[in-house]
Order: sequence, then structure tokens, then C-alpha cells
Amino acid sequence: MAKRLNNQSTVGDVLKQIIQVNKLQPGMDQIDVKEAWKNLMGNGVNYYTKNVVLKGTTLYVELSSAVLREELSHGKTKIVTMINEELRRDVVKDVVLR
Repeated sequence: MAKRLNNQSTVGDVLKQIIQVNKLQPGMDQIDVKEAWKNLMGNGVNYYTKNVVLKGTTLYVELSSAVLREELSHGKTKIVTMINEELRRDVVKDVVLR
């Protein structure tokens, strides 16, 4: 680690420092986005969700139902907004449904 923290640092501050120094944020974002998708979409959509992958700022969602894919494609901007609100920061800029 490049920077030594003082003894009054909270556990959260130490973890943020470790994530920043070791460049782990993209991996953490990947996990956070998958969890947000699962929480926001509910059982109906999750049943047909095969895979959720974040590459850069684009969220790729693989669905097994063409009807659901078409239905969700009409609300892409809402999906982006909901996920970013859940994460409390702008992580996703676009959604690609496959």
C-alpha cells in the first residue's frame, strides 16, 4: 500500500483505500450491478435472466424470453436510472438486452 492510514480510520475507510489502491472498483461494480438487477427486477424477470455482465459502463443482460426482452427494451432508460439510484452513483450508462 502506498499510503499508511492512522489508527482512527474506520473499517469502511480502510476498505475504500484497499479497493482504490488495488484497483478493485470495476470488479466491485460488477458484483453491485448484478445484485441491484436481482433486487430491482424481482422473481418474474430473474427467472428468465441468464446472465448479467457489466463491461465498462454498459450493462449486458442475457434473457431467455424474447417477449420479456422486447418489453424491457422499451424501458432501458428507466432501468439505467433505477440501477444507478440503487447504487447511489452513476455506474451504468447503457443497457443491452440479448
